[in-house]
Amino acid sequence: MRVTLAWIVVAALLAACTSGPQRVTSDQTLERYLSYAGEPVDRFNAIRIDSWESLDDQHLVLRTGPNDAYLLTVYATCRDLRHTHAIRVVSQSSRTVSRFDEIMVGRDTCPIREIRPLDIKQMKADSEALRQYREAEKAGGG
Repeated sequence: MRVTLAWIVVAALLAACTSGPQRVTSDQTLERYLSYAGEPVDRFNAIRIDSWESLDDQHLVLRTGPNDAYLLTVYATCRDLRHTHAIRVVSQSSRTVSRFDEIMVGRDTCPIREIRPLDIKQMKADSEALRQYREAEKAGGG
């Protein structure tokens, strides 16, 4: 009986460890961004780039303002994009980024294949609505 009870406790502890918050994969992050992506564009104004986020070896997000961001797809030559800490945008113009420009990652040259604007305002609104829903659900005991 004691051995059986010990196994039940071990099983319950293991189940508790695996039922924590799920880690978001890069595929899920990419899918989320794609759901807010507009139609492809040839170029966008980029007087400054505020930040960037690597999603995988072919996708990154460039933020140019609080509500302005673009999902860039590069050709499959960007092996280290997922793991790099720095990128450089090589643009033919000082004020725009176009499909004919490149992202430099270390020594790799990554030509831009596609640019899609992101609806950041809607993304923020949806995240806030989800946060409020979860708080209400938690407060209601559900």
